[in-house]
Amino acid sequence: MTRERKIQEVTLIGFLGNVVLMVCKLIAGLVGHSAAMIADAVHSLSDTVTDVIVLTFVSVSAKPQDKSHDYGHGKFETIATFFIGLALVAAATGIVISGILSLVDWVKGANLEAPGKMAFWAALFSIAVKEGLYQYTAYHGKKLNSQAVVANAWHHRSDALSSIAAAIGIGGAILLGDRWTVLDPLASVVVGIILVKVAVELLKTSVNELTECSLPQDTEQEILNIITSFPAVSEPHSLRTRRIGTRIAIEVHIRMNGAMSLLDSHAIATQVEQKLKSRFGDDTHITLHVEPVK
Repeated sequence: MTRERKIQEVTLIGFLGNVVLMVCKLIAGLVGHSAAMIADAVHSLSDTVTDVIVLTFVSVSAKPQDKSHDYGHGKFETIATFFIGLALVAAATGIVISGILSLVDWVKGANLEAPGKMAFWAALFSIAVKEGLYQYTAYHGKKLNSQAVVANAWHHRSDALSSIAAAIGIGGAILLGDRWTVLDPLASVVVGIILVKVAVELLKTSVNELTECSLPQDTEQEILNIITSFPAVSEPHSLRTRRIGTRIAIEVHIRMNGAMSLLDSHAIATQVEQKLKSRFGDDTHITLHVEPVK
């Protein structure tokens, strides 16, 4: 099975799980009078949207390089990650605002309706399903080296966390009585804050890549160490690195003995490239500029 097809399979399984959970949560939230559970249902709705985004953009990112995209279409997957982060921000903002409005009403003396047991059991069911989807999606996302799939996995994990918060709030409101019904909207605010944190991390990663951010310093040092492991190569400088979707690009200047023949210097440069690709992947884009030792 190709990488693209596997990503589609993993995402479709998550999509079907999200649709089922969204319907169950919405029914449980309405019947059980739970603001936290309705907020959780909205989060599941946002999950289905991100699944569609992944399916759409990953199919485009799998296309090989062409005349209009010399470096391939890998960054379409990064764009998908960015949109997942935006969807999560939107869902989190709505949840926080809704919860705060309920808390304001409670402070003003309004009686909040106690959530029912159905909402509590729905939250527990959601925790089990979403954590399972997270583990499944994260495993394949890392195996396939797909940022978008890993980001989508965190969407599943954030839904599990939000369901935990909802379960605590709903359970507390049920067990402690009407005086503690405020725990339900309070839990929904906590849910929103959790989602904001996850969304910010996703957006930060994708924006860094889209703005050509360099690879981490330890990775760049590893690249330099590989280059200098060749005795004939010295003084690597002007190193530039970046991510292009699932692969990385390395551009660096190196120095060799000026008296060396072009054939020999080319052979050594090829060996350097092969060693870098054996470490970072065969599809790594490498540009070596050879200069004579001064």
